[in-house]
Amino acid sequence: MKNYNHTTYSILGILTTGCNTGYAIKQLMDNSLNHFWKISYGQIYPTLKLIVQEGLAEVQTVSNQGKPDRQEYYLTSKGMETLKDWLEQPIEQLPMERNEILLKLFFGQYQTEEQSRMLIENYKQKLEERYETYVTIEYSIMNHHDNEEDAKYWLITLDYGKRVTAAALEWCNSTLDKLVSKEGL
Repeated sequence: MKNYNHTTYSILGILTTGCNTGYAIKQLMDNSLNHFWKISYGQIYPTLKLIVQEGLAEVQTVSNQGKPDRQEYYLTSKGMETLKDWLEQPIEQLPMERNEILLKLFFGQYQTEEQSRMLIENYKQKLEERYETYVTIEYSIMNHHDNEEDAKYWLITLDYGKRVTAAALEWCNSTLDKLVSKEGL
């Protein structure tokens, strides 16, 4: 079976959720996938074109009176088979994180300790906001999608995000303690 890039597989997966327009795909990405997988808006339509050309999806034009025509995409059986085949494959690599705060702290000797503390405090605040976003998403899933088969898996990926964020918050607290006490560095 032909191999595709991860963007293609992610869009095939998104099409299983009922998001079948470019706009709906972008909305789902912004509200869910963007927390762990980034795809630029400019990748959506070329990828949709590719999956139609490859026979992985079909496109239907829907006319709405007084509105522009809308393109809706639906997985074909070949597209579902391709997605399932990819899902069954082992992961290719562990995720690599690009983390600006770690990069800045790596070169921390060239800034004051106060600046380092401020960087960490700012990072911690953003992490706390992210954690609250995850809690809100979790509440929404549990109250509005609890009986959907996908909800179990959405909650599993959300739990990962919450745990990683909680660990990063713990790291912030520990690092701030070390910078204040100047011990343990």
